[in-house]
Parts: sequence; C-alpha cells; structure tokens
Amino acid sequence: MGKYGQIAIEAARLAQKTKDPDEAWEVVSSKIFGKGTPSQLKGCPKSTFLGLCSEGKLKEIPAGNYTKSKKNKIYGLKALELLSKNTSFLDPNELWNKVLRAAGEDVTKQHNEQMDVVLELYKNNLLII
Repeated sequence: MGKYGQIAIEAARLAQKTKDPDEAWEVVSSKIFGKGTPSQLKGCPKSTFLGLCSEGKLKEIPAGNYTKSKKNKIYGLKALELLSKNTSFLDPNELWNKVLRAAGEDVTKQHNEQMDVVLELYKNNLLII
C-alpha cells in the first residue's frame, strides 16, 4: 500500500470520529509526510478523498462541502462506480484508464495517486457503494 492509500484509511477512520474529513486528512498527512512538505500538500489525492466525502460515499461521514475540486471528485466517483460493477479493477493503473475512458478524457494522462486513495478505501470496506 502506498502512503496516500495509508493516509486515506487513517483519515477516514479519524473523520468517522471527528466528522471533519479535511482536518483528518491534514492531521494524518502531516504525521506521515511532515507538515508543509510538498507530499503533504499534494492536492490530487486529498481532493479525491474529500470529493468522496462530499458525496457521502465514506461510511459514517456525513455528506458536505469539503472540496472545490471538480475533476478529482469526478475521478473518485467514477472509480467507485466502476468498482461497484466490477471488483476486478484492483490495479490503480487499470482503474485509472477505465476512469479516464468513462470521463471521456485522454487516456495518456497519468494518475496522481487518486486511484490509490479509492482502492485502499474500497479494500478496507470504508466506502458506501
């Protein structure tokens, strides 16, 4: 499991207690990477996590307005939709390519840890499908 997947799991579990997914991501990512580091501030994985939270897709976390990111939110939701239909997409690159096709985007675009977030939440039964 990559570090962003680890952050997603720990942040989801913390947010289930605090009901504040943004703060949970900040706390956990700061602990893992160090506060203010480029890896801690990386937006794509965080926005994907918060996008799923915004739509009420994480267990025990109320839907809300947690992110302004539209693209990463869409990527996370498309990945969840695909996983709900076929659980064999457990490779981040394969899932990413399917997400891009479903979103009508250029399949040569590289993922930026968004699929690691979704897949680890999925594997740990933290998502509402």
